[in-house]
Amino acid sequence: MSGSSPGDTAARYRRVAGVFTQRVEAVPAGGWARPSPCEGWQAKDVVRHLVEWVPAFFADAGGPVLPAAPPSEADPAGAWRALDTAIQAVLDDPDRAGSQVDHPYVGRRRFDEAIGQFVLPDVFIHTWDLARATGQDETLEPAMVHELLAGMEPLDEMLRASGQYGPRVEVPAGADEQTRLIAFTGRRPWPEAPGS
Repeated sequence: MSGSSPGDTAARYRRVAGVFTQRVEAVPAGGWARPSPCEGWQAKDVVRHLVEWVPAFFADAGGPVLPAAPPSEADPAGAWRALDTAIQAVLDDPDRAGSQVDHPYVGRRRFDEAIGQFVLPDVFIHTWDLARATGQDETLEPAMVHELLAGMEPLDEMLRASGQYGPRVEVPAGADEQTRLIAFTGRRPWPEAPGS
């Protein structure tokens, strides 16, 4: 995803975040308290994770300021909409999208590159988490599934050592790419058996 222009990243982000927004807005009554595939998290914690780490990342990187979202505990959907709106506004402004950020752990790059490299994949994978937790359509965009899987598999050891993902889940030979991607990130790609 590196090497994209600000306009490309803006369009990609709008598409990926738009699907996440659809899942957020379709969470059924009582759904925010349902367990998510991320161990120890409820559905609302998927949103909490995004609205906390993304603004903190850019604050640490000295980039465009993303305003703090409203507390996600009381209103996960509102918190996500506030963050999403702020990110999209920066991406849609070529000057701000191309501004430099310099994070102590990942170095210097443009704002849009940081969104494409770090935020977009996280929103994409968490779309599946939220869908699984709340009984929604779990289908992810095949082209991006392919792109992420191709980019991540060669970095297996490094990503695993970073603590970003749990142990890789084994899947049957011939599993489709979405199943392989979900399993790569340490998630169980099939529904849990009742009582498990």
